[in-house]
Amino acid sequence: MPILTAGCANSGGLNHQSDEYRIEVVKSENASERVRFLVMHFTTIDFETSLRVLTQPSSRPVSSHYLIPESGDPTYPHKDLRVYQLVDEYRRAWHAGRSSWEDRSQLNDHSIGIEIVNKSECHPPPESTPEAEADAVCFFPEFDTAQIDLLIALSKDILARYPDITPTRVIGHGDIIPQYKIDPGPKFPWQQLADAGIGAWYDDATVKRHLDYLNGNTTSDRDAVRRRFAMWLQDYGYGIDPETATDDEITLYTRAFQYHFRPWQVDGEVDNQSRAIMLALLEKYFPDKLSGYGEFGGEAIAIKSP
Repeated sequence: MPILTAGCANSGGLNHQSDEYRIEVVKSENASERVRFLVMHFTTIDFETSLRVLTQPSSRPVSSHYLIPESGDPTYPHKDLRVYQLVDEYRRAWHAGRSSWEDRSQLNDHSIGIEIVNKSECHPPPESTPEAEADAVCFFPEFDTAQIDLLIALSKDILARYPDITPTRVIGHGDIIPQYKIDPGPKFPWQQLADAGIGAWYDDATVKRHLDYLNGNTTSDRDAVRRRFAMWLQDYGYGIDPETATDDEITLYTRAFQYHFRPWQVDGEVDNQSRAIMLALLEKYFPDKLSGYGEFGGEAIAIKSP
């Protein structure tokens, strides 16, 4: 499904010319793309309200590069689903907030944001503490199939333009700012996107190998296990400091990880299944980091198959 977008050409590019002065173009090798991350969101509101919020001035202005509507939304004006481009890709949209991933912060400067119409909601909104999120009553409707097909087509086009967006840099809003956000939530089909070549996912056989090992070799030192998991979270990209993180912060970031990679059980517990999934991801995408762990707190990990 081809996606047609407008306004993505930067008028300040290398082909720019002026009648008032001459330009000699010598391309430097010391440069990189501005865009490194692709961030997925859900809107919590219908299409009409989403479009207004993302495009009109307000006391708390927000925006995104793209908005994808949902089938059956009575506020959507067309019979066919269309990608709405709200901000040119070379411009900074206001969608990520006080976020961090890998060695970057303020991800508005480094990312493309896609808002997906989906009326998920929590009462009260889970913000600031794991306790608030644990007490919230949440409703997460399924994402529309046609909508996800459109998202996949758009994302493939974006990835083709920005090779710096590697699989582990396709992330959710909740991954980069878990203190305040949980979108795109547990119903978002991350595995389906990964199967289509968009984003990261683990191999089941690798998870099983690590899980079998952990089930027979787990230390009883709870703090050491949680601190080590915080280290793995940081190595994968999450903005947690394993040396200074409180127990509540480890729970918060663990929940963010589970929303993305273990959505059927989001409880913030650093159990062996969560650890095995993380080890499988590190082994697949960051094997050099994983091989450096060795012994930790009296516990080893199974890095290679028997």
